[in-house]
Amino acid sequence: MKLVRHAAAVAVIVTGGALALAAPASASASASAPTAAKSAAVAAPSEAPVAKYNGACGAGHKVIDSANMENLGTTFLTYNKTTGENCVVTVRTKAGSPVKMFARLSSKTGGTATDSGQFTTYAGPVYIEAPGECVTWEGGITTYSTKGTGHCG
Repeated sequence: MKLVRHAAAVAVIVTGGALALAAPASASASASAPTAAKSAAVAAPSEAPVAKYNGACGAGHKVIDSANMENLGTTFLTYNKTTGENCVVTVRTKAGSPVKMFARLSSKTGGTATDSGQFTTYAGPVYIEAPGECVTWEGGITTYSTKGTGHCG
C-alpha cells in the first residue's frame, strides 16, 4: 500500500522492499481527483488506520486493506466473499466542515466507480463486483490520496 501526495513529477515509491515508479494522479480538471504539488511520501504497510471503518459498505463486507492520509483519515477496501463485491470508502478521522474527498474503485471488467465531492465525514461507498479479479482502489482527503493495487477476490 502506498501513500502518495499528488506531485507534478513522477514519484519513486517503495513497495515490499522493491522500488517502483508511479505516475501521479491526473491533474486534469476532473472533479473526481484532487490536485496539489506536494512531494511523495511512503506509509508503513503495517500502519494502523487513523480513522475507524464506519460500516458504510454494508453487511458481509470485511476490511481487507486500508491506507492513511497523514492524520486526516483512512481509505478502506472491503470485500464480501459471498457476493464477490468489493467496496471502497474514505473516512475522515474527525468530522468537520466539508472538504474535498473521494473514493474510487476499478477493475478490468467492472469499470470504475467514483464518489467525489465536498464531504463532512466520508466519501463513498463505491462498489464493483469482481470475483476472481484484481481491483485498483484509492481515496483522498484534501490534497492527500492513497492508492493500492493487487487485491484479487
